[in-house]
Amino acid sequence: MRIRQGILWIASLTATATVLAGCGSSDADAGAAGPAASGGAPLAVVATTPEVADFVRNIGGSDVTVTQIIKVGVDPHEYEPTPADIQAIGAAKVVVKNGVGLEEWLDPTIESAGFKGTVVDSSQGVALRKGDPGDEEMAAGDPHIWHNPQNAKIMVGNIEKALAAADAGRAAAFAKNLTDYSAKLDKLDADNQAAFAKLPAGDRKLVTNHDAFGYYVDRYQLQFVGSVIPSMDTSAELSAQQLTDLVTKIKATGTKAIFTESSLPPKTAEAIARQAGVKVVAGEDALYGDSLGADGTPQSTYLGAEQHNTQVIVAALAG
Repeated sequence: MRIRQGILWIASLTATATVLAGCGSSDADAGAAGPAASGGAPLAVVATTPEVADFVRNIGGSDVTVTQIIKVGVDPHEYEPTPADIQAIGAAKVVVKNGVGLEEWLDPTIESAGFKGTVVDSSQGVALRKGDPGDEEMAAGDPHIWHNPQNAKIMVGNIEKALAAADAGRAAAFAKNLTDYSAKLDKLDADNQAAFAKLPAGDRKLVTNHDAFGYYVDRYQLQFVGSVIPSMDTSAELSAQQLTDLVTKIKATGTKAIFTESSLPPKTAEAIARQAGVKVVAGEDALYGDSLGADGTPQSTYLGAEQHNTQVIVAALAG
């Protein structure tokens, strides 16, 4: 298990992080070190993933400063913390994580940082999908909870409660932001349902890079045919027999396309698509499975990325 192998290495970063802390700081770090009281500096929050960081920004607004640990396009399943991560966590008042075992590296990193604030598990209260018991990455359940907007509403509700508890003077602002953003999540959900309602049930078949869309599939009544990577662990590879079986299943089910993901290489998906005689959806149309889009693009937000996913899937399966 990667986290066990990395605990000593994470601990060894602490001394380096301590040295970095004395070598100056960025504007974000300076804000994170300030007081959290209402009317003072914004509340310093560390968020692990791009999705969780976007949720915190929407709920916290200008009353928080957010340090995002995992950058856009980085695979969260393979992430290893840096000295800068330890420094940021040590300076924060609140740490928000996705949960469900996605951030295996976080607990020893928090310990190394000497963090004494609040750790928020945004997954609390979400009904979890169970995975293959033999898949280490799914031991706690499927962590890709955000792909159902109703789960996202639970996540932002957990975040709002934690921010209000950490800075009661700004609680009213956080509550208003939650109301406004929850309405946007409801609209996203309704728009997705309307888009798939126009697609015949027999065409709603999905093959992706890895099994990241289970909650999405369940919410919008799709059929998950299979994945190019046979595990939640994105470093896993199909065996020759598994590859043959997937190609056979794609042909037998009449699946129309294989969808690549923005944070994973598309080569294997492209090879399988050629063997199966179906189109591959890649490049700018790649789905956002584990990450969001680049800064400055519409897909750099959770709402934009999820809208993109639905538009791309429906267009490809309708063709």
